[in-house]
Amino acid sequence: MTVHESVDRHADRSTGQSGDLSGSTGSEPAPEKGAKSDLLAGRSSRGADAVFRSATVAAGGVIVALIALIAIVLVMQAAPSLMANNVNFFTSSEWNTTNPDDLRFGILDMFRVTVLSSIFALVLAVPVSIGIATFLVQYAPPRLSRSLSALIDLLAAVPSIIYGMWGLIVLGPWLVPLSEWLNRNLGWIFLFGDGNVSIAGGGTIFTAGVVLAIMILPIITSMSRETIRQTPSLHQEAALALGATKWEKIRMTCFPYAKSGMIAGSMLALGRALGETVAVLIILRAASAPGTLSLFDGGFTFASKIASGAAEFNHPLPTGAYIAAGLVLFILTFFVNLIARSVSGGKVNG
Repeated sequence: MTVHESVDRHADRSTGQSGDLSGSTGSEPAPEKGAKSDLLAGRSSRGADAVFRSATVAAGGVIVALIALIAIVLVMQAAPSLMANNVNFFTSSEWNTTNPDDLRFGILDMFRVTVLSSIFALVLAVPVSIGIATFLVQYAPPRLSRSLSALIDLLAAVPSIIYGMWGLIVLGPWLVPLSEWLNRNLGWIFLFGDGNVSIAGGGTIFTAGVVLAIMILPIITSMSRETIRQTPSLHQEAALALGATKWEKIRMTCFPYAKSGMIAGSMLALGRALGETVAVLIILRAASAPGTLSLFDGGFTFASKIASGAAEFNHPLPTGAYIAAGLVLFILTFFVNLIARSVSGGKVNG
């Protein structure tokens, strides 16, 4: 018997069984009942879809409305103080809000310290985080990878006040010799030039940046690790089949595939660094002179300045000055996340 004859016999047998089955179902009304049941089930499913869609749209709308409401309240609270301000809000480093009748506040110094410490932390954290993520996915044995991943994730659970105390008491004094060496040998670079506070003690942007880098390291590492892990195995096998080494395979397949995830994680970490309050407040030393662009400056970030001035929140005008500073931080963080979304293309990988 040929293959075709076998197939024909099987088809005939199936047809016969089907006929028997249809005959055993009886008369015509059975399919009509089934069709009505399917119709009712379809209507019920469409109704559930509409309810679920409305609920998700409402949830998304709540977030948008909440953000808009926060922005409106900040503007309304800050406007009277900005109108009573006697110096330029954007170009002045002076901050004196003790006399409501003579408000003099500007954000230039806070903006400089906030951006400099956050960018420095990001520069330190990104290469280390990507290196750790690559090691965990591509080189480490599975058991070691799971243990190290859990350990790194635990860094995100450490309270920021612990980081601040550790940075002030332990890390700061450790970094003093390195800071002095950089200032002595690379002081011709503006980042390592003389600042407005003494290097001794470590209460500088340099120390705060290192602590911030450790704090944002889990965010970048976890997002980079997951996006590298999602690289299709076919892409990696194709690179190896073409004769690429392991490093070339990682460079040509994993990194391009995970690029958008790495960028999104970095920008998310930058937003975290911009808004950090307690650790920076503990570490940074107050400066009597306006800052420069040196890592050995002191001063306040937006968040630490607002936290340190809570005692002045007993009068609308001084309170409004701090709210105006918070509004700038809000806009700055919003634009950082907007840039991250546009750079990453609105997707995690690809």
